[in-house]
Amino acid sequence: MIETGHRNRILILLFIGVFMGALDIGIIGPALPAIEDYFRVDPRLASWTFISYILFFMLGTPLMAKLSDRYGRRDIYILDILLFAAGSVITAMSPSYPLLILGRSIQGFGAGGIFPVASAFIGDTFPPESRGKALGIIGSVFGFSSIAGPILAGFILPYGWQWLFLINIPIAAIIVVTGFLILPVTVKGDDGKFDAMGTILLAITVASLAVGINQINTTDIAGSLMRPIVLFPLIIAAALTPLLWRVERAADDPVVEVDLLGSREVRIATAISAGNGLSQSAIVFIPSYALIALSLSESMASFSLLPFVTTMALSAPLVGVLLDRVGSRTVMVSGSIILMAGCIIMALLSSTAPLFILAEILMALGLITVIGSPLRYIMLSETPPEKRASGQALINIVSSAGQLVGGALIGGIIGSMGGGIMGYRFSFLFLVAVAVSIFLLSTNLKGRSEQLETMKKNL
Repeated sequence: MIETGHRNRILILLFIGVFMGALDIGIIGPALPAIEDYFRVDPRLASWTFISYILFFMLGTPLMAKLSDRYGRRDIYILDILLFAAGSVITAMSPSYPLLILGRSIQGFGAGGIFPVASAFIGDTFPPESRGKALGIIGSVFGFSSIAGPILAGFILPYGWQWLFLINIPIAAIIVVTGFLILPVTVKGDDGKFDAMGTILLAITVASLAVGINQINTTDIAGSLMRPIVLFPLIIAAALTPLLWRVERAADDPVVEVDLLGSREVRIATAISAGNGLSQSAIVFIPSYALIALSLSESMASFSLLPFVTTMALSAPLVGVLLDRVGSRTVMVSGSIILMAGCIIMALLSSTAPLFILAEILMALGLITVIGSPLRYIMLSETPPEKRASGQALINIVSSAGQLVGGALIGGIIGSMGGGIMGYRFSFLFLVAVAVSIFLLSTNLKGRSEQLETMKKNL
């Protein structure tokens, strides 16, 4: 049994790795104008700096999770860190934009494995009664990185955008060396043929979905769906999804553990994660809404997310403590009600700064209780040790797909109403409906005592 001090050192190391991966999602935003100017690319092409990272993040998540279940957590976690570092070097040193996209893709592929493997490590090393707190600490990374990313970029950018990526190298080196010293070796025997067909199908499906959604014109969704660059990739994704399901059901050791969906609790958690992805996509539009609703300047509107991300960062550890005390059902039912209230205020009553800030705080409190640690807590409870990372990956994939769809959908709602305030209001009313769905799903989750029994069976 790992003693408490050693577990805490492991948690710190995992926190740093996840923070590094999360930071490179938010830190790229302030750097985009400099990258566009450096490579002389337009904003639409420059968006692939984001898209390539997210696309390969989605692909790397299930593959790296499966490899960690199959060959051991420590080595795969360190491999993910090394891939992330290699991608950072390529991105920073790129003489051309295509090479930069290659670097961002490698970064995303490595980062895709960091979070699920870190969560699985917690399931391996922390007892059931303290997993929620540990997951809450890891979950707070995304709130902190949302704050730290733009601030850090402001300090570094005067020295060149390349340093935003080069700063990852010493951090990665520390994680790799320390990881070999303190991370426990967990090895599962190689007991089946690697699922190459499932991996290929997953890559094509995810890539097609990402390309199709990215090319949708949010001001004319119906018209843009008929464009070949949108229509054909979406048809490919739709056609391959049932084939991927069949291949994974038949595989001896599938890269996507669809058999986990045999558990009612996992099915509910997966459905909630799709709703979470839809809800998370709305965060991007809050500054634009603040610009109109509060008549702010562009510089002031850029700070409008501070109450949101600060609330998420500070409340994530508290959510973890509550998970250990009352269980995921109580936390998520309460959170979905708070999320509903926040979205209603944001949609109907946010014409003054105090109410706008209140809506942000309530939305952040609601979202942090239904994303991140609660869903990962459920998956750790429901999956056996040899499938823990794969269970975490399933949550990541569905949530990321929800974000891709949600971003296009909400952008379409806003664009169809001329980009005015009514478009934003209808978007947040749409999120009220999403929150209601999350609430109804959450009421069907297991209670605390039943959840603990399941945890003990899967130790």
